[in-house]
Amino acid sequence: MSPHPEAPPGTAHRIADDAEALEVAAKLAEEFVAGAAGRDADRALPRAELDRLSASGLLAITVPAGHGGADVSAVTLAEVFRLLAAADGSLAQIPQSHFVYVNVLRRQGTPEQQKFFFSEVLAGRRFGNAQSEAGTKHIQDIRTRLEPRPDGSYELTGVKHYSTGALFADWIPVLARGRNEELYVAYVPREAPGVTVSDDWDGMGQRTTASGTVRLVGVTVPADRVVPHHLTFRGPQLHGAVAQLLHAAIDAGLASGALAEAVAFVRTKSRPWFESGFETAAEDPLLIQRFGELALQVRAAEALLSAAARAVDAARADLTDDTAAEASIAVAAAKVSTGAAAVEAGSALFEVSGTRSALDSLNLHRHWRDARTHTLHDPPRWKVQHIGRYVLNGTPPPRHGLL
Repeated sequence: MSPHPEAPPGTAHRIADDAEALEVAAKLAEEFVAGAAGRDADRALPRAELDRLSASGLLAITVPAGHGGADVSAVTLAEVFRLLAAADGSLAQIPQSHFVYVNVLRRQGTPEQQKFFFSEVLAGRRFGNAQSEAGTKHIQDIRTRLEPRPDGSYELTGVKHYSTGALFADWIPVLARGRNEELYVAYVPREAPGVTVSDDWDGMGQRTTASGTVRLVGVTVPADRVVPHHLTFRGPQLHGAVAQLLHAAIDAGLASGALAEAVAFVRTKSRPWFESGFETAAEDPLLIQRFGELALQVRAAEALLSAAARAVDAARADLTDDTAAEASIAVAAAKVSTGAAAVEAGSALFEVSGTRSALDSLNLHRHWRDARTHTLHDPPRWKVQHIGRYVLNGTPPPRHGLL
């Protein structure tokens, strides 16, 4: 393989198993939550926190055991993301693409590519993404080109938007079309000549993901850094299910984080409504009722997330058209539920907490802003459509990587 970018200082910890992965994620979440509101308010990019994430070994937990990784279950991976998102919804979004493109290598990488890139991941190096494009006909209208050169290498040219993680990455996986119009992923060093990453993301939510623009002008890509992504979808696959499972886990974390913030605020800061006759807001039976309703919605979303992760694990163990379809539908159900719970909890936080919670200085609105922004990744109405078609007519979900 070709030389890699400079390694970050230090050596990443090697996580042994699922239990350790969950323990490490919980500890990091405790660290990250303390500064989440301030980072969002100041738009302070979480470079130090991402370095902690890399050093912890969490970014390598899906590397296959044969290559030295923990190869954790989907159940564990989803819970890791839920824990991180409950602490900081922006921070949790950044490594989502990292795991997606580790998964691409698991599926389509050659043994040599897997050996090289998995060792990179185990060392703590990060994958970003350069996938989506703006101004095209639709999300799958990819115009970035990967053109072969006479010496066997490729030339990569295009412009990518919403490139979460690229600014912080060691490697940027780029989705592009070859001469045959098939999809490929080119793994490009962040500092490669011709690559420019702009921190121009100005979304109302997930403000510190740095999901900006990547420009690629005549970038040289060696053949051993190109993976035939189109082959992923020519048989039963879990690419979309895993990617969407992580999005659902982020939404579930956003929901539980907002609910926890509301609980803490009402217990310590809210005043009781004068008509309630109680000394504290937490004794108000109408507030108790509302918290019960919110808790039910969050618990239901978490239960569907867990069920979806188990379906993905079952399909990994026995991958067929039927098990892949079951996994995709289970993940779609979880994504619809977790997204609704995240937006509802982020909004209800103000309803139950009262006027003071709207103070900009408290920055409680970051929960709703993060949820509303993250849930725009893909429309839940189409997930409901595929669920309905599957249940009523037995129509399997499409293999397009977004389900």
